[in-house]
Order: sequence, then structure tokens, then C-alpha cells
Amino acid sequence: MKLSNYSQGRDNNFNLIRIIAALAVLVTHSFALAIGTADAEPFRDSLGMTLGSVAVDVFFITSGFLVTASLLNRQSTIEFIWARALRIFPALIVMLFLTVFVLGVVFTALPTLTYLSSPEIYIYFGKCVTLISGVGYILPGVFDDNPYKHAVNGSLWTMPWEIRMYAILAVSWLALRVTSKFRLALFQRLIVVLAFVFGVGVFFTHFYATSIRHHQAMLFFMFFLGASFYVLREKILLSRWGFFFCMISLGLATFHEHVFFIVYVIVIAHVLFYLAYVPSGFIRKYNQLGDYSYGIYIYAFPVQQSVAHLMPGVSVLQMVLVSAAATSLLAIFSWHLLEQRALRYKAHYVGHTRRLLESNLLRGR
Repeated sequence: MKLSNYSQGRDNNFNLIRIIAALAVLVTHSFALAIGTADAEPFRDSLGMTLGSVAVDVFFITSGFLVTASLLNRQSTIEFIWARALRIFPALIVMLFLTVFVLGVVFTALPTLTYLSSPEIYIYFGKCVTLISGVGYILPGVFDDNPYKHAVNGSLWTMPWEIRMYAILAVSWLALRVTSKFRLALFQRLIVVLAFVFGVGVFFTHFYATSIRHHQAMLFFMFFLGASFYVLREKILLSRWGFFFCMISLGLATFHEHVFFIVYVIVIAHVLFYLAYVPSGFIRKYNQLGDYSYGIYIYAFPVQQSVAHLMPGVSVLQMVLVSAAATSLLAIFSWHLLEQRALRYKAHYVGHTRRLLESNLLRGR
């Protein structure tokens, strides 16, 4: 069947896939945060990537697919912006407040008043809460004696890039308004072109550029690959035999890092969307719980740093078990008490924004 036959409605496995991905990032980070180096992480040497890097790719493919679907189904830039803002910023703001003014106060080696009067903590908060020019990583005196000293919350590095991708979608849709009846077709073609361009960039940076540029190119490619799968959904087939072919190809490619990378880039999206839409039955009951993946993603790193501080010499396995349990509790509270409730205000803010814009237009006349 075509992807378009599956992608109607919300009955899918994306929530389950995303929480598995979020926990995979936690597992990968456990190596560096427990022992100070990520070199021991499985698959890093043999495949050239980690569970965490695959998980981030899954997040960005999923995001590109779902937010593009949201934009094209509603065809409203205002709704798109509010939907994204309410999904990201309420939980982010609360997490940053707890990180800077609770965790930071508890774990800093500085006197409390010295810490609270330090300009660095307000710069950190302001930079992370806006996500415009990257994020901050260090709070004064916090986790200085941990095995990994380079970040309080290293997971946040991907979020400014995702915000920029949202901006590309919104600005492109808004700019193409002048093309009238050709707007949708031009937008869809633009998405596919961007995926192709960033795909070329991924292969170039993998073989010829620095790892930092490669990681950035991968984020953009995976996002617009997911977006392309949505705009081309009428042409993409999801089948059991196609899925098995992709998995066998991945297995056979593990003999060489570069071969595996090439096959991985080609098949990862197809594997993801097959798993998201085809398996059904009991597995779909997970959707009754909630979308805890974002909470796990934003809380895991500072929780793991806290575990490393409180349990000197903690093993990787202990780090995984303790931090997963604590982070999951925070994610559950975050979803039910904050994230889910914030999303309910979307219609209110969209309506208010439209009335405000209409009022300003009338005044301008």
C-alpha cells in the first residue's frame, strides 16, 4: 500500500518510536557521562555511528514528516507557528528554570549568592530559552568534578537547528503566497530539492569535511527527507518485502563502516515509516499513555549529570537504569501537567493572533 493510505489520522506508532529513540539517546550519553568518554559506546567503531545518532536521525525524519503534514493540512502559517511554539517552549522554559535555579544552586561548588549573582547563569538561561543563536552549556561551578565536564545539558544542541528548519518551512510557505494557485506545487518541489541538496551535502561532508559540518548536514537532510516522504506519499509504497529488503541490506552492509553509512542513509526513512504505520494491534495501546519523548530528551542529560555527581564511580549500566527511571518520572509529569495542557491553548492563541493582525491591517488602511 502507498504511504498516503496509512498517513491519515493519528493511529500510528510514532509515540512509541520516539520514546525508544529518546531512551537510546540516554543510553548513548551514559557512556560519556559515567566514564568520561564515549569511545566505549557500542557500534561507534564498527559502524561509525551510535544508537544516539540513529535516534536523533529518527527524531528529525519524524519531525520533518509530521510538521510538514501539519503545515500543508492547515495551510496556515499562524497555526503552524503556534503549534510548534506550544510544543517546544513551555516544557523547555520549566526545565531551564529547574536546571539553573534548582539543580544549579544544589550542585554548584560556588557559594549560593555568588552563583545567583553570576551573569553566566542568566546568559545560559537566555540563550537556551530563545534557541536563536545556539545554546549554552556551562553553569558556573556546576558538575566541575564530573567525568564529563563540558555540558550541563548537552542534548539541547540539536534544538536550535530544528527551530531553523521550522523557520525554513514557515518562511517558504509564506513567501510562496504570491504564487497563488501554484503555491502548493512549488512548495512541494522546494521540499524535495532541499532534501536532495542536503543529501549531497551529507555524502560530501561524510567523506571530505569535519564531523561538525557532517552532523549539521545530517540534521537538515533527515528533516527534509521526512518532509519529502510526506509530499511524495502518493508515490511511496510500504510493503513487508520492502522492509525486509532494507533490513537485510543494513545487515549485510555492517562489514564496512562507509558501506553501512551509504545503505543507512538510503533506507532509514523507509524502515522508520514502515514501523510507524504497518505494525498494529496491541502495540498501538501505547498511544493511550502519552508522548513522553520530549520530556525524556530535555531532562535526561542534567539528570545523568546529577547521578554522576551523587554516585561517584557509577557504572554505565547503573547510569542507564537510575537515570532512565528518574527521567521517565519527570517526563510523565511534564507531559500530563504542562505539555498536554499547553497544546490545548493553541486555538485560543491562533484566534487572538488573527484578530490582532486583522485589527492592525484595518488601522493601516
